[in-house]
Amino acid sequence: MKLSLTWSDWREPARTNFPGILMSMVVAIAAMSLAEHYHASAMLFALLLGMAMNFLSTEGQCVPGIQFSASTLLRIGVALLGVRITLAQITALGALPVAMVVLSVALTIGFGILLARSLGYRNRFGVLTAGAVAICGASAAMAIAAVMPTHANDKVKERATIFTVIGVSTLSTVAMVIYPVVVTALGLSDERAGIFLGGTIHDVAQVVGAGYSMSKETGDVATIVKLLRVAMLLPVILIITLSYRKHHVASPSGTSTPPLLPWFVVAFALLVALNSAGLIPADLQHWLQTLSTWLLVVSMSAIGMKAQLKDFATVGFRPILLMVSETVFLAILVIAFIFLAR
Repeated sequence: MKLSLTWSDWREPARTNFPGILMSMVVAIAAMSLAEHYHASAMLFALLLGMAMNFLSTEGQCVPGIQFSASTLLRIGVALLGVRITLAQITALGALPVAMVVLSVALTIGFGILLARSLGYRNRFGVLTAGAVAICGASAAMAIAAVMPTHANDKVKERATIFTVIGVSTLSTVAMVIYPVVVTALGLSDERAGIFLGGTIHDVAQVVGAGYSMSKETGDVATIVKLLRVAMLLPVILIITLSYRKHHVASPSGTSTPPLLPWFVVAFALLVALNSAGLIPADLQHWLQTLSTWLLVVSMSAIGMKAQLKDFATVGFRPILLMVSETVFLAILVIAFIFLAR
C-alpha cells in the first residue's frame, strides 16, 4: 500500500507537468540551435522564443509544467553550477585576484542599490541587476530572483527578472566584442587581460569566447576568474536570504518565512565540496555541467512564456541606465585594481 501511494503521488504531478515541461524543452532546443549557429546567448534566444509562445502559459494543459520549469528546474540548474568550481581553482589564482573578485562583487551590488534608489526603484531591483552584472549574468539573475520573496504582485518580480536577463545578456555580448579591443589598447599582458575579461564580462560563454580569441593563457585565466565570480553566488544568495528572512520575521503573521538556506544553495555548496575533493568523475562532471546548462535554458524558456510583452512597453530609459552604469562601474573597478596591483 505504501509503495502504491508513493507511486501515485509521483505519477500524478509528472502527468500534470509533462506538457508544459515538453514545450519548454522544445523551445530550449530551438534556442540552443540558434545560439550555436549565431554564436550568441542561448539564454536570450530561449527568453525571446518563449515570449513568442506566451499564450501557452495563460490557460490549458501546459500551465502547470511551465510554472514547474520556471521554478523547480531553475533551482536544480543553479545547484548544478557547483560542479564547475573547485577550491583548487580558486587558490591557484592567488590572494589578489580573489580579493578583487570579492570586492568588485560587493561594491558593484552596493553601487547598484544606491543607484536604483536614486532612480526611484526599490533596493531589490538594484540587487537583482547588480548581482547579475557582478556574478554570472542570466544565471545569477534567475538565482537571485528565486530567493526573493513573492508578494501579491508577482508580475513585478517576473518583469524585473526578464528585463534583467535581456539586459545582461545583451551587455555581455557587447562586452565580448569590445573588451578584447580595450585590453589591447591598454597594453595588458595575457594574464592581466584574462583577469580583466574574467572579472568583467557577465556570462561564462562570452568570457570563454573573448578570452580564447586572444590567447590560450588569457582564456585559461579568464575562465578561472569567471568561475570564482560564479562561486560568489553562494555567499550572495545566503546574504539575500538572511536579509529577507529578517524582513519576513518583522512582517505581519501570515507571511511565509524563507528557509535559512534554500535547498539549491546547499546542493550548490555540496557539489563544490565534492568536486574539490575529486569525488566526481570527469565524465559525470561533464554530464552534470551539460545538464545544468540545459536546465537553465529550459527554465528560461518557461520564464519567457510567462512574460507579457505589453508589460515592457513602459520600461523607459531608467532601468537601461541602471544596468549600463553597473557594467561600466564594474569595468572601472577591475581596471583600477589591475593597475594599482602592478
